[in-house]
Amino acid sequence: MHLLPEGTLGKDLVNMLDNKNLKLLPNYARHDIKHILLQYNTTDEGEVCLQCFMLGNKHVSFPVLATVMYGLITMPEHWKKFSEAYKRGLRCKPVGDWQWFALLDQPTNLLIEKVNEIEIDYYQF
Repeated sequence: MHLLPEGTLGKDLVNMLDNKNLKLLPNYARHDIKHILLQYNTTDEGEVCLQCFMLGNKHVSFPVLATVMYGLITMPEHWKKFSEAYKRGLRCKPVGDWQWFALLDQPTNLLIEKVNEIEIDYYQF
């Protein structure tokens, strides 16, 4: 991935990991890609926001639910951000079926735009 051109998801993944002094872990690469495309930091707050987005985007799993519950219990000062992330997940097109590793050579900015495409306007209901 170091050989991929600047601006591609793969290169941005390598750069993010290098900048944060993290190693690419095989079972977490997809998760790290989500941090880039959903634009949530790798902090505790950003992690809960990412999982709130995924819950709103209809991806229900034990790790998602556990992280959301942990965040709601231990970080009440960030509830507004968590709520916004959940609502964003509701609005956006589903990303759960994306083939994350097939996207590594694609331009990151275009993928972020695709993530942010509005599926529904939940305010209409």
